[in-house]
Amino acid sequence: MIDVPEDALEERFLAATGPGGQNVNKVATACQLRVDVFRLGLHPETYRRLKLLAGSRLTTSGTLVLTARRYRTQEANRADARERLAELLAKAEERDARRVKTKPTRAAKAKRLDEKKGRGAVKAGRGKIRDY
Repeated sequence: MIDVPEDALEERFLAATGPGGQNVNKVATACQLRVDVFRLGLHPETYRRLKLLAGSRLTTSGTLVLTARRYRTQEANRADARERLAELLAKAEERDARRVKTKPTRAAKAKRLDEKKGRGAVKAGRGKIRDY
């Protein structure tokens, strides 16, 4: 698990969109969590995977921007944003499964070549019929 230092995080609260009546217009409940990815000290491979997972949420300056507006309270949205950050970082830390190289058996190669010759013979027999 990656330990996220508090000084790498920045929280802003915005007016949320969607249903909620007048409360949505009055109260800034949506939480925008900004994380300076370079201050996390990630392994280069983990950073590469995070970049792929984050997509457009990662800015060119290396700031990851997560917006949580699922709940009606600031506290719930703050917790949701931090939870989503933890999930994203955990997923970025997972290594891809190593690919085990395999090669076809001699019998499989022979079978493929025989089928190839058979298809070639069928195609060769499709030409115009000529009288000699």
